[in-house]
Amino acid sequence: MAESTAKTPTAAETPGTGGPLAGVRVVELAGIGPGPFAAMLLADLGADVVRVDRPGGAGLAIDPAYDLTNRNKRSVLVDLKAEDGPGRVLDLVERADILIEGYRPGVAERLGVGPDACLARNPRLVYGRMTGWGQEGPLAQRAGHDIAYIAVTGTLGMIGKAGEPPAVPANLVGDYAGGSLYLVIGVLAALHHARAEGGAGQVVDAAIVDGAAHLATMIHGMMAAGGWQDRRGANLLDGGCPFYGVYETADGQYMAVGALEQRFYDRFIELLGLEEQVPARKDFARWGELRDAVAACFKTRTRDEWTAVFEHSDACVAPVLSLREAPAHPHLAARATFVEHGGITQPAPAPRFAATPVSVRRGPALPGADAAEVARDWNVPSAAPAAGRQSRQPGGPS
Repeated sequence: MAESTAKTPTAAETPGTGGPLAGVRVVELAGIGPGPFAAMLLADLGADVVRVDRPGGAGLAIDPAYDLTNRNKRSVLVDLKAEDGPGRVLDLVERADILIEGYRPGVAERLGVGPDACLARNPRLVYGRMTGWGQEGPLAQRAGHDIAYIAVTGTLGMIGKAGEPPAVPANLVGDYAGGSLYLVIGVLAALHHARAEGGAGQVVDAAIVDGAAHLATMIHGMMAAGGWQDRRGANLLDGGCPFYGVYETADGQYMAVGALEQRFYDRFIELLGLEEQVPARKDFARWGELRDAVAACFKTRTRDEWTAVFEHSDACVAPVLSLREAPAHPHLAARATFVEHGGITQPAPAPRFAATPVSVRRGPALPGADAAEVARDWNVPSAAPAAGRQSRQPGGPS
């Protein structure tokens, strides 16, 4: 992976409190996908996040040292199926502001760490629940993944070319945009309420189907107004427009074009050298002809050559970079959008704060590695299993 030249600030170099959420304590019941990413975002913003890992693991099939969604956290090992497991989690809950769990509905309750048990120990706790289908409804107990959640909301059906299958946007739209980010918004709003005069804790039900549907609010408005067709590749922002899309270059790479406004479009066509060769921008009947002309033009030069043509203009054109290429882009390097920590180049915490800067403070938490530290800092009886403790049943919740 290409390394950024940006230097990660050390604690001594970083003024302020270590982030706007410094002092906020979060318990994360280990899972995969959107729950850990939401907890990482809270940790990036300065919260003290303790991840409760289960014996045997619950993460992705990668070395935990590379699981960046566990950066800026600490980890303890607790077997919730052991006799003392729920009590050890509740000890942490008593001192926490937020809890995040991503089990199927009812599992946390069966394990003794559901909302009732946790709020009984800590009435001001914000209990964040992350699922795909939500806590109730016909599909609530069904298994699923990102692709199914965005499929039923109409979001997946919007993405891709006309006449071709929908394009899968990795797990960014469902898990992370529709899931993690909505969970973070929800728990922070609930925390604000809990800390207000007379406020109390509550449960936040963050479902990926709800968030993914909500992301398309503007599109639903456009469709109701007759400005969006309910099919792929036929609209202004979905590749149907010849001046909002992606074009292949001579070297098999791509350029992204977003010249929507008239003045940007004029500059775009000028830099392509097509002013006298293409139909008018608003001649919708000839959009196919316009697209063909633009595509043919882009095929005459490489991506780097076209980047040089457009980089100092307002034509709204940019090279399509790979994940490995992105950290070296001059603008991203100048902003330190990517940083290096522990030998891994990774996206820096976002957004940015003037008074309480954020940073990558520590690498991915290794399962159980921080038990003694957490016990001391959170003043819990023990964050490590006592010698001889045995689980009634191996593995974690399912």
